[in-house]
Amino acid sequence: MKNLTAKWASLIAVISLSLVSVCSYAAALPDFTDLIAKHSPAVVKITAVSKGSMAQAPQQLPPNMEGLPDIFRELLERRQMPRDRGSLGSGFIISGDGYVLTNDHVVDRMDTITVILNDQREYTATLVGSDERSDLALLKIDAKDLPTITLAKDENLKVGQWVVAIGSPFGLDYSASAGIVSAIGRSIPSAHRESNYVPFIQTDVAINPGNSGGPLFNMDGEVVGINSQIYSPSGGSVGLSFAIPSSLAIDVVAQLKEKGRVDRGWLGVMIQDVDKNLANSLGMNKPMGALISEVDEQGPAAKSGLKAGDLIIKFNGTDVHTSLDLPYLVGRTTPKSKVPVVIMRKGKQQTLNVTVGSLPVSPAEAATHPAAAPAQNSIDVLGLIVGTLEQTQRGGAESGVVVRSVNPGSPAAEAGIQVGDVINQLAFNDIKSPADYAKIVKSLPKNEPQAIRFYRQNRPVFRSVIIK
Repeated sequence: MKNLTAKWASLIAVISLSLVSVCSYAAALPDFTDLIAKHSPAVVKITAVSKGSMAQAPQQLPPNMEGLPDIFRELLERRQMPRDRGSLGSGFIISGDGYVLTNDHVVDRMDTITVILNDQREYTATLVGSDERSDLALLKIDAKDLPTITLAKDENLKVGQWVVAIGSPFGLDYSASAGIVSAIGRSIPSAHRESNYVPFIQTDVAINPGNSGGPLFNMDGEVVGINSQIYSPSGGSVGLSFAIPSSLAIDVVAQLKEKGRVDRGWLGVMIQDVDKNLANSLGMNKPMGALISEVDEQGPAAKSGLKAGDLIIKFNGTDVHTSLDLPYLVGRTTPKSKVPVVIMRKGKQQTLNVTVGSLPVSPAEAATHPAAAPAQNSIDVLGLIVGTLEQTQRGGAESGVVVRSVNPGSPAAEAGIQVGDVINQLAFNDIKSPADYAKIVKSLPKNEPQAIRFYRQNRPVFRSVIIK
């Protein structure tokens, strides 16, 4: 009996210790309920639609198919007809007067953007500006006293830290998921592939299509990242998701608000990594830095004394570990500023003071992004504010005016015109300047469709617009 009692006592002790361990583990896990309840009202769902382009000329049938029966000919012609395309994503409100932050790829080349709030209110959004290189876009809705979320000025993230995402994966509104920070400063391919300007936050949070543009929170309820990409062979979450750091987003938002575009620093060099043997030949005891393989003779690097063969190991006080670090460091530098650059040249370390240039805007971006201050200060009867067309904004148009702003619900918005379009003809009258445009707009009759021709992404598009 004594032996049996001792065995039971031992078993009870083991069970008690196990329960204590389970309770201690459960107590160590974070509780996300308050965070989600407090900040979900500022998270939004975004739907966007691009109308089928009317600028595509129908393709001719192959010569050997001219005798097709009418039913097959009709099917082929139907396949060539313009089709609408849609996009689904997430976003969040950053100011009570209606500014919403999301991903550029959610709203890129879309004619109509709808923002749906947590309480099911819907608003047609205006694109204030977007930046393909950081994959961020700033929207504006006509609303006041909205709930907001704060962007953390300094993420202070550590690998292993808990983070929470809220968004609309696969259209399942305001879904929450949690995980940890897996890595910081990841350089991965982005939509703008000539260089990577984003040091992504990698997490194992379950992110799926529809989460794009939604917030990534720390446990203090601050947004530390904007969910942007996933790696997945299947299309669903496999525990590899990437977010844009909030510190980068703060600068992008400020520039988009001010001028509708983002200016970045530029050196005008081609760079590469170094291996062990190459590092030794350059006087380094280990591989590091960005090796300049080519210098643009007209670029800021050449004018500041940088040469092919120089190894950049520090830029403006920050170590350059690999060539992937340099584009982000240069890109976040204000153009025309002078910064110290530490290099290895022929085995010797030296410091050059380099004046950073301004990264040229690609033709594709120039066609879709607003630039200088508008020449027109008030919204016209079409619902537009237009400005002078700069050389870098032509996007295929020889002349015209560039759209700076589109009023939601206006005749122009209903016609699918968006910020960045270059209008070069209205009511079959050529437009060469804002003055031409203003004169033609004043003469337009009401309730009569008028043809409007504009360029978007180097392609001419015809639509009709009606002043009601």
